[in-house]
Amino acid sequence: MDPDFSQLDEFLEDSGVDGYAFHDDDSNSDLYYLAGFDAPDPFFAVYTPAQTGVLVSPLEYGRASKAARADVVARHSDYDLQAKREEYGPRAAKERVLAEFVADLGCESLAVGERFPVGTADALRDHEITVEPDEDNVVEDIRATKTEAEIEHVREAQRANEAAMARAEELIRGADREDGVLVRDDGQPLTSEYVRQEIEIELLRHGCALDDTIVAGGAQAADAHERGSGPLPADDPVVVDIFPRSKDSKYHSDMTRTFANGDPSDAHRERYAVTRAAFEAALDAIEPGVTGEAVNQAVIDVFDDHGYPNVFADPDTESGFIHSTGHGVGLDVHEMPAVSQGGDELHAGNVITIEPGLYEPGEGGVRIEDIVVVTEDGYENLTDYEIALTD
Repeated sequence: MDPDFSQLDEFLEDSGVDGYAFHDDDSNSDLYYLAGFDAPDPFFAVYTPAQTGVLVSPLEYGRASKAARADVVARHSDYDLQAKREEYGPRAAKERVLAEFVADLGCESLAVGERFPVGTADALRDHEITVEPDEDNVVEDIRATKTEAEIEHVREAQRANEAAMARAEELIRGADREDGVLVRDDGQPLTSEYVRQEIEIELLRHGCALDDTIVAGGAQAADAHERGSGPLPADDPVVVDIFPRSKDSKYHSDMTRTFANGDPSDAHRERYAVTRAAFEAALDAIEPGVTGEAVNQAVIDVFDDHGYPNVFADPDTESGFIHSTGHGVGLDVHEMPAVSQGGDELHAGNVITIEPGLYEPGEGGVRIEDIVVVTEDGYENLTDYEIALTD
């Protein structure tokens, strides 16, 4: 199912510009969403209500011709790049090619996102093409509401995530305890690095990969984005946060569980129980029309009731609730909508995480995270994985 770009058409009409342009590589999810094509090197793309065009190098032309969601696929040589180089030099030649390509698409003015290169924008302006910055992030906003096909992509990535989480839990819960640390069957300490390696292997078996993941135990878990290193402690909670990307669909999932092997302290158990209550309160608050801020506030209210500080009341706090409740997930692992202070209204089709947590420097932390899709009458939890601190 192709994306619905009617909102982008309205934006272009309201802005009084002819098209929306990108000049970027495969790190730009907005570009991939619009063109249905990505490449490791920057390429140029323009969307208009009438047609979409991509301009690529000869290296990418064959693949773009097959894969791109575009009416026009052109290569630099179609615009006599080599002859222009000889006449104008390399840089000016490329600028003239871009300007001619834009003109062929019938554009005299373009809107561009915040990542659009200043040099490219200036070059187009030098050739009498108006370039206006898009301050509304319209493509990112469109991406926030997922199609059924996109939701299925996230669901498939989440199944892989759960298989990897099961492997991590197996290692942590199944380890022996010796001298305050967890120990593998071969007598070696169970380390964050080893669990991460096993997570990555399991994800590869399920067609997913990730650049990194979090396996942080003991005091390391007090820092919400600490990746974790060294032997994992017995008794203390271990935070495992996995956010893989499907190699096929390019969509992400995101899930966190906190496991303890042994006898966690009363403070750890309390933090876990209160986090679970905040997690449930956030889920209860989700429905279309509710703001991300309201869902975030439901979490804050639970933590307030139990005397835990939060970063929204005290921006300098290093303990308690030190991050937002959640975020959108799709082609990027962090995208709109925000489930945080200032978060906008939620709509059916938004895929978001709910991930409250509590942290105490020097002691550790706990976090619970599921991924859900907002529906017409509430939400559907895309996560099917038990929540439990101890076995």
